[in-house]
Amino acid sequence: MQRDQHSHEVTTTIGSCLCGAVRYQVTGPLQDVLICHCTECRRWHGHVSATAAVQKEDLELLEQRGLRWIQSPRSDAGAWRGFCGECGSSLFWDAPGLETISIAAGTLTGPTGLHVASHWYVSQAGDYYEIPDDGLPHHERSGEGELS
Repeated sequence: MQRDQHSHEVTTTIGSCLCGAVRYQVTGPLQDVLICHCTECRRWHGHVSATAAVQKEDLELLEQRGLRWIQSPRSDAGAWRGFCGECGSSLFWDAPGLETISIAAGTLTGPTGLHVASHWYVSQAGDYYEIPDDGLPHHERSGEGELS
């Protein structure tokens, strides 16, 4: 752990894809995890997605030889999805115009200290599972500006 010039604690978190062809470092706070149940995320991740957002300038790619990007075809935000072209790990969700980038929580090296904050796009949840009654906000869509 290091401290910046204003004596605030600066955290450093690392992560990678399964094979190591994409490795990254986050220097700065990660937002708590959002669970997304949208059709695109379920298809991309094989089930729901669990992501933690970080300021884009706080993400540094340490190894990117495997990093590939694909435009997310039905994204309301016009987002791009980053993945490893060598092992197939889903890594990033990046929407133009946002100051943050979302990182697949499972690619972070723990312990992270993160917690699940809410469920998004519950209206698109798969019919093969039930969303838990976990006391967290459940948003019909993205949750941006939406009351739970």
